[in-house]
Amino acid sequence: MTRSEHLAEQLDWYWRKNLRPRLEGLTDEEYFWEPVRGCWSIRPRGAAAAPMSVGSGEWTMDYLFPGPEPAPVTTIAWRLAHIIVSCLGYRVGWYFGGQDVDSETFAYAGTADEALKQLDEMYGKWNAGVRDLSDADLENPPTVGPERFPMENRILHVNRELIHHGAEISLLRDLYRWQDGAVPHRTSLPR
Repeated sequence: MTRSEHLAEQLDWYWRKNLRPRLEGLTDEEYFWEPVRGCWSIRPRGAAAAPMSVGSGEWTMDYLFPGPEPAPVTTIAWRLAHIIVSCLGYRVGWYFGGQDVDSETFAYAGTADEALKQLDEMYGKWNAGVRDLSDADLENPPTVGPERFPMENRILHVNRELIHHGAEISLLRDLYRWQDGAVPHRTSLPR
């Protein structure tokens, strides 16, 4: 395996064995579930819970820059949008010549199925792009975008981000299933 294939495989193993199976069967109710008051989410245009919102379509993402302290709890919808746009989308465009993705003009998903399609598409582009990098590419900063660290550093950063946020999404799914002391069926918890 090349270095880039090793880096891609680190995340791809997590994607295939953990994160993507845990997203199977995600319902719209779970996608938008707010475990506490004041959550940030993806909402119909004009219904933002945050001082600002971003997005170009019928659905927008609650947002504020700089973010409040402490950071608000976010829904699965918000976290998936963050992975799709901020973690993967920007970088697919910058590093691999993909379509420019911008949080202000992105059409956020109004359903869980739509979000999962966006996630699968963006992850596929990311994984293919990483696998095609040469050792020289990994040692140098990207030629496009604001990030000036070696590409290997950026790939490891994205791997950490997806593992981190994927774990948060998985925990939210567990909390949703166990709310009010309900015991979920074993088959409803993919592993």
